[in-house]
Parts: sequence; C-alpha cells; structure tokens
Amino acid sequence: MAKANNKEKKPGLGKKIKDVFSELKRVTWPTFPKVVKATGVVLVVVLIFTVIVTGINFGLQTLLDLATNNIG
Repeated sequence: MAKANNKEKKPGLGKKIKDVFSELKRVTWPTFPKVVKATGVVLVVVLIFTVIVTGINFGLQTLLDLATNNIG
C-alpha cells in the first residue's frame, strides 16, 4: 500500500488563519467616501428597478382584470 506513504501533511488551522490575515493585509480597501458613493449608486439602481417592476406588475394586473371582466 504505497498510498499511505505518499500522504502529504496538510497545514494546520493556525497556518491557514495566519495566511488569511496575511492576505487581508494586502487588500486595498476603499475609502469611506467611495463606499458611501457606491452604496448610493446601488440604492438608486434598486429604486429604479423597483419602480419599473412595480409598473410592469400594475400594467399586467390591469390587463388581467380587463380580460377576466370582459370574458366572464
């Protein structure tokens, strides 16, 4: 059984956590004004899509009401 002899030792949990923190130190974090601006853009886009989807929903509901009232 050669498989037992060829096993590589996996790094421990402490090594993995150390590597994670090492990588996090290299990350370029955005400044607070950039975060606020990006959040504002996301909120505006969500609001626009909410209005569009609500309008489509209202229009389709109106068409359904017209179709069901005229047939029945």
